[in-house]
Amino acid sequence: MKLTNSKEQLPPKEDALYFEVQSDLGITKHMGGRKATRELVELCNLKNGDYVLVVGCGVGTTPCYLAEKFGLRVVGIDISEKMIERSKERAKRKGLETRIEFRVADAKNLPFKNDIFDAVICESVTAFVGDKSKAVKEYARVIKPQGFVGLNECLWIKTPPPELAEYTFRIMGGAKFLTSIGWKELLEGAGLTDIKVKNYRFNALSQFAEEIKQLDLRDYGNAWHRFLTQGFSNPSYRRFAKEVLSSPKNIFKLFEYFGYGIYVGKKI
Repeated sequence: MKLTNSKEQLPPKEDALYFEVQSDLGITKHMGGRKATRELVELCNLKNGDYVLVVGCGVGTTPCYLAEKFGLRVVGIDISEKMIERSKERAKRKGLETRIEFRVADAKNLPFKNDIFDAVICESVTAFVGDKSKAVKEYARVIKPQGFVGLNECLWIKTPPPELAEYTFRIMGGAKFLTSIGWKELLEGAGLTDIKVKNYRFNALSQFAEEIKQLDLRDYGNAWHRFLTQGFSNPSYRRFAKEVLSSPKNIFKLFEYFGYGIYVGKKI
């Protein structure tokens, strides 16, 4: 069930800056950090040598983690060429460039044959896709029988005030968050079964701690350098910062409404 109007709303062009900023800074993140990624690995029954597709790989933190920590064979895709460039840089820096393949691709039209991956993992990505149903059906198409689709997505625990929902939509690149039932129904609609659901409330302190684990000091140093440089030279960055700072008065109540969930379904 969506908490938005039935008519699909497209984000303004400038909202694409949300992704541009992240790729420029070399930082992408998802709720729950590595703890959530480990939970997806466990629920998808992944083991050394399994073949995994990461949809919306961002700057490559999750693909590198899966290859390095669990010995998985990984393909990472993202719709942004700049994100893929950052991913390749990260894999090369970690000596993983021969173990991970990165491609520019669209979640709604995956460039892969049917039934080839053991799992598809998607973290804080499907919320940004306009046609979520089509995307999840694509995830299901490319996994083998007995394979898994694992999502980590933000959710509305309860209906937020309109101004709070509009603010998150505006500053987060047009993301549309569903309820837990809504995310589960997407997996069911793709023909997946044995669906596991685990929902969590948002905790800013623990989230920050998990993000620190994903990135080293070099990542943060480079990110701050790029942010300050762009902040002085790029008017679009300043407009984006102004949007972020124009938060509604009830922004601190966000934690009452906002959380994330792990959703895993199996293909028969």
